[in-house]
Amino acid sequence: MQIVHQSKPAVPRDRLIRLPEVENLIGCKKSTVYTMLKNGTFPKPIRLSARMAAWSESSVLQWLQDRINAVEVAK
Repeated sequence: MQIVHQSKPAVPRDRLIRLPEVENLIGCKKSTVYTMLKNGTFPKPIRLSARMAAWSESSVLQWLQDRINAVEVAK
């Protein structure tokens, strides 16, 4: 006899990435990231402590995809 459990699918977890990984993902350096933050054109980081912040990976990847889509639409 086989018992089949109906479990909920695993919820995909977002991970937090620090500035060096953000730089690698988007191809921009720290000064550009902070300029875009100041202009409101880049996702805000999540404060982890008084001196530590990180970005949600999904928000950075979505920002990057939006930029790619904007270029493709303009063609």
